[in-house]
Amino acid sequence: MFGLDLEPFLLSFKLASLVTLILFFIALPLSWWLSQTVSKFKPFIEAVVSLPIVLPPSVIGFYILYALSYNSPIGAFFEETFGVKLLFNFTGLVIASCFYSFPFMVQPLQTGFESLNKNMLEASYVAGKSRLQTLFFIALPNIKPALLSALIITFAHTVGEFGVVLMVGGSIPGETKVASVAIYEMVEIMDYSMAHIYSAIMLLLSFSVLLAVYFFNHRYKRSIGVSL
Repeated sequence: MFGLDLEPFLLSFKLASLVTLILFFIALPLSWWLSQTVSKFKPFIEAVVSLPIVLPPSVIGFYILYALSYNSPIGAFFEETFGVKLLFNFTGLVIASCFYSFPFMVQPLQTGFESLNKNMLEASYVAGKSRLQTLFFIALPNIKPALLSALIITFAHTVGEFGVVLMVGGSIPGETKVASVAIYEMVEIMDYSMAHIYSAIMLLLSFSVLLAVYFFNHRYKRSIGVSL
């Protein structure tokens, strides 16, 4: 259709799916702990987690680029021990995207956990349930809107990321050339017709994601109101 190459979109969706899955299991215990703790270090940890929201992508991309390069202990260890290069390949994109999208998974989950009725959690502990059982069988089922928001927004944010993935992955077809990078290249060569098509697809995707989140949240709030 119009000479449309779907490979960058498929690569973007593959990257976003993998990053969302990884971040869910990393962010879940952290967001639960942040929602329950009274530690004096909580503001510091929240600030560190939220840094990717306010830092320019070029700054994050530069530090990740250095950390994964052979000149750093991390990059040198992986290349010498496992023969794995972490830059300009799909693995590097996954690592970079995990760092950049991390707060978009943590913050909605943390907000959802903090909104839970404390008496409900205390009742679970009194009934002999562990913190892990309380998390999975009491807390998670009662924060469905926050959980859905975290998953969908993380996925959409990863699909739309440009600066960090370009710095860390470059533009290798079938390996690191995601949709956002493809659009950038089309603009560079002044292929505005294809850039319009790719951008329209991304715009439609982003709108659909947000519409799905808001629609589900409104339906959920309405069902809760009816049940009450």
